[in-house]
Amino acid sequence: MVTRLSKFFLRTLREDPAGAEIASHRLLIRAGYIRPQAAGIFAWLPLGLKVKAKIETVVREEMAAAGAQEVHFPALMPREPYEATGRWDEYGDLLFRLQDRKGGDYLLAPTHEEAFTLLVKDLYSSYKDLPLTIFQIQDKYRDEARPRAGLLRGREFTMKDAYSFDASDAGLDASYMAQRDAYERIFQRLGLEYAIVKADAGAMGGSRSEEFLHPTPVGEDTFVRSEGGYAANVEAFTTAVPAAVPFDDAPEATVFDSPDTPTIDTLVAHANAVLDREVTAADTLKNVVLALTHPDGSRELVVVGIPGDREVDDKRAEVAFAPAEVSTATPEDFAANPLLVRGYIGPWSPTGAVLGEESATGIRYLVDPRVSEGTSWITGANIDQKHAYSVVAGRDFTADGIVEIANVREGDPAPDGSGPVTLARGMEIGHVFQLGRKYAEALGLKVLDENGKLVTVTMGSYGIGITRILAIIAELNNDDRGLIWPASVSPFDVHVVAAGRDQVAYEVAEQAAAQLEEAGLDVLYDDRPKVSPGVKFGDAELVGIPRVLVIGRGAAEGQVELWDRRTGERDALSLTEALARLSA
Repeated sequence: MVTRLSKFFLRTLREDPAGAEIASHRLLIRAGYIRPQAAGIFAWLPLGLKVKAKIETVVREEMAAAGAQEVHFPALMPREPYEATGRWDEYGDLLFRLQDRKGGDYLLAPTHEEAFTLLVKDLYSSYKDLPLTIFQIQDKYRDEARPRAGLLRGREFTMKDAYSFDASDAGLDASYMAQRDAYERIFQRLGLEYAIVKADAGAMGGSRSEEFLHPTPVGEDTFVRSEGGYAANVEAFTTAVPAAVPFDDAPEATVFDSPDTPTIDTLVAHANAVLDREVTAADTLKNVVLALTHPDGSRELVVVGIPGDREVDDKRAEVAFAPAEVSTATPEDFAANPLLVRGYIGPWSPTGAVLGEESATGIRYLVDPRVSEGTSWITGANIDQKHAYSVVAGRDFTADGIVEIANVREGDPAPDGSGPVTLARGMEIGHVFQLGRKYAEALGLKVLDENGKLVTVTMGSYGIGITRILAIIAELNNDDRGLIWPASVSPFDVHVVAAGRDQVAYEVAEQAAAQLEEAGLDVLYDDRPKVSPGVKFGDAELVGIPRVLVIGRGAAEGQVELWDRRTGERDALSLTEALARLSA
């Protein structure tokens, strides 16, 4: 049946909603696709559901082509499976936790690895049952601290998550590539540009991990790529480690006065004035004191040494120390550790090591990969108003480990030797993981192999953000008047507008809408009798159906106007010709 706008549940807004910062957020609300309910939570209206369903159809078709079968789990899940894998605690404040009337603990699932694993464990017991790939399209919940940008970063969102189950690593490789290839087909069908980048697995765990990022200035991820083909999210970027430097002839570490130099800039200026050589920020070793709050609530200080010309990248630090939460040390932390002389911290002092698990403070000391053996630094001497030079890594201090938290810069060498990298912003639209046996081992998923021995199943996980993709498509397809949907996901195929007050226009529009519907097109017919043509045209622009058929003054003579919303072209045609063109 033709959908009549006079009966359709739609109200458009003339003004931008308060707090909507980006185009997709503003226009999806103004055009009546979604309505905000709370921060990061939206109601879906008929227009929005139609677009969402079309994206889901593309995903379902490609999942079926890749051999995956659809299931559906509840969003409300019990605590026990997530506790068995450690994620009840690892997810921290991101989890929505609740209790039933009997005091049982539940959560609103942020992801469903545990549920999928237990389902297969319940039903399958032999290698002959494998390989298996199953998927669902389901709402997920994460209590984001700063939900923003509408559907791009919400607290409730819809995802497609698929999981593969194999008896061997070779089988996992094949399943992984089948899903990876399906993702490429999905994004190509949806008209989305993407970059496939190496990624960190995070709380999901596992080995191989790749993100599909859509390059966009409003993206929340930064990624790097080289002309030689290397691509990675900055969280997964690994620094090319310098070769060790012989230090047998290196000068002894020497303390020098450095009054009022608690920052790298002040230290560099002073060192150039008093030392007999040119000093840059790259010659200095900055020691950053961080506080880690572990899932069990315990708090630990850690000091990280990075070159002075680098800054700490918060996202890289978050990944490096996960599942602990990372913050900067407080004045109270320094008061409790008087050997940390604020502004003058270093790994060495004339009295011995101050940093490291075996040092005077017992505080772990980690360094950037660039602080390799034999490198010489100007750094704090752990004495107020004093620094030291010729402090050599491997001779004067030894770190407890390496950590990657320094920012990545344009021109940094790719770790695979493929050349310098450039930086770009992107929005994650898909993620594929080789989980391996982490969840199968935690939950006891084993099958009998061909020799009758129990073997642990190996798994893959593959996610696509359905609602995020919808927002990205809206972000890419709009102008200053409204949305302009690609035909593949448009809520309707044709928007028929009866313009003016002449009854003939309504009669012709009615017939045209019926004929288009009979031809297999999904038609939205603006039949509102007391609404001006200007308002109708404004709504047509805002709603964004790509083809608009306007029937007005020339209706009696069989003349209509076919409007291409994307190009703006308006062609005066006979009704017969317009219907033929639309139905082709």
